Amino acid sequence: MDAQPLRIGIAGLNGRVGRLLAEEVPSGGAVLAGGTTRNGQTVVGIDCPVYADIAGLARHCDVVIDFTHADTVIPHATALAESGTAWVLGTTGLSPVQQQAVDAAAKRIAVVQAANFSPGVTLVTRLARQMAAVLPGSEYDAEILEMHHRQKVDAPSGTALAMGRAVAEGRGIRLEDHIESGRDGHTGPRADGAIGFAALRGGQIVGEHSVIFTSGHEQISLTHRSFDRRVYATGAVRAARWLRARVAGLYNMEDVLGLERPA
Repeated sequence: MDAQPLRIGIAGLNGRVGRLLAEEVPSGGAVLAGGTTRNGQTVVGIDCPVYADIAGLARHCDVVIDFTHADTVIPHATALAESGTAWVLGTTGLSPVQQQAVDAAAKRIAVVQAANFSPGVTLVTRLARQMAAVLPGSEYDAEILEMHHRQKVDAPSGTALAMGRAVAEGRGIRLEDHIESGRDGHTGPRADGAIGFAALRGGQIVGEHSVIFTSGHEQISLTHRSFDRRVYATGAVRAARWLRARVAGLYNMEDVLGLERPA
């Protein structure tokens, strides 16, 4: 007998990514089991149940895909852990307390958490970690440049910070101890070993990220450009399908792509 189709729920069904997710879920035989919306109303053009809260949605699906807001992370973590529903989390900008809630949920359910679900971004981030491990901060300055649409409210972006953390991990340091962001005025010379960030905003650019290593003799750049938000939706649905056979734990997109975790 064939296995039952995977039932996927979408938190934030009426968001820009939520609408794309609703289109992508049926591919590969998954079922759109429902969603939540900010106002609790149905979404024009999307035929599925809308639940009043995350707990109601969780009772009717196997996996919830969540691209909502940091403020919802703690209640979502609690509800999904209690229901035993797997969680694909793409919300960024989490506080330490919110991240602790995710970590606690992952002891009870399978969670894929990623700042970006694009396979290309995942590979660029991995390469940045590997390059940082062999390009010492004393010789190679690391800078991360990102540009997004004019409506984006946070900077640096979650993806840029994930790339910065990868550089820091490659060098065996903490990003928080070496980050330089928002330079303005007479800042003095660049600190040795700093990991710099620059954020640009304009138009309707989906997302551009570059990790740049520069020494006194050469420069190496890794660049990724997203042309369509659909790449995030397809990656998240891929992660949801992958989660079906996983035990409780905290996973990332490198796991979904079958890449070995760094030693």
